[in-house]
Amino acid sequence: MVRIINQVAVFGLGKVGELVAIMLGDSGFKVVGYDAAPRDSVDFETKPLDVKDGAGLRESLRGVDAVVSCLPYHLNIDVAEAANDCGVHYFDLTEDVQTTNRVIELSAQRPESTFAPQCGLAPGLIGIIGASLAKNFDEIRSIELKVGALPQNPTGLLGYAFNWSAEGVVNEYLNDCEVLRSRRRQMVPAMTETERVVIGGVELEAALTSGGLGTMCETYEGRVQRLDYKTMRYPGHFEQMHFLFDELGLRERRELAGEILVAAKPPVNDDIVYLHAAVEGIKEGHPFRENYVRGYKPIEIGGRMWRAISWTTAASIVAVVELVSDGRLPQTGFIRQEDIVLEDLFATQSGARFETLGKV
Repeated sequence: MVRIINQVAVFGLGKVGELVAIMLGDSGFKVVGYDAAPRDSVDFETKPLDVKDGAGLRESLRGVDAVVSCLPYHLNIDVAEAANDCGVHYFDLTEDVQTTNRVIELSAQRPESTFAPQCGLAPGLIGIIGASLAKNFDEIRSIELKVGALPQNPTGLLGYAFNWSAEGVVNEYLNDCEVLRSRRRQMVPAMTETERVVIGGVELEAALTSGGLGTMCETYEGRVQRLDYKTMRYPGHFEQMHFLFDELGLRERRELAGEILVAAKPPVNDDIVYLHAAVEGIKEGHPFRENYVRGYKPIEIGGRMWRAISWTTAASIVAVVELVSDGRLPQTGFIRQEDIVLEDLFATQSGARFETLGKV
């Protein structure tokens, strides 16, 4: 099989980006990593880069077939526009709606390239799982998608650790959420509709948060009565978040809120990523509910232990790169996560971990 992608540039070598580069190398791609700070302790080629330097950004894409952006969401549009100008395939982890809308516009301008944003966990893997469950139903009443990235051993009232971007967490807690209600798209407040969830005997709570559905509301509008995405936390977490943002008045001071939260609940290595997808409807003529539930823990890759949030996110996006490169996904145009077949993702070197690990 001839691959259309051989050399990949990875932008942002932080908690996830470094592992993305490692996993791409393990999957047979030639990788060059770019970061604002010099990196000399990794086993792949790295170069310093300021992505705000438009000329330098475009120069870094000459000679590569694809770019994977693991940068903060507000930098992704610059990378996507550079990829469009240079004619390289584009992948990112964003959950930001404005960024994705711009990527869709770019995909129409250069239909000969692939544009695949939202390749993380949510949006990303959880949507792939939900859509794969839904395709087996004759009539769909609801698609319920949930993800929780949590410490295995929580402490305090928050029961949380900021292993992911504080900026991203604060935004998903405060930005309104797109959902389907009565088959129509609606915007509803985040941190509402809290419900109890139990996974493997562990009690959690889940509440609506923004960004996790990607393009799914548009895809399923008119076909599904109810569709939403919720973030899972340990019980009592969202009550404390309402206190922080509303009673202490930090809703309009997001940067400060992030600083306070990270200082109070820094990252931990013993994390766990819970996935919970459920579809209800009519299947083979009868009412039915199908669940997909997993709990992924840290694993060793390349002789080093990686946090669950890092390897699950990295494996998600690398699997999509593999699928595009090998022709199992469209090699041109915009790719929606819900159009990816879960079994195909499991068949990739990176995605195989999701099938064999995490059962609860």
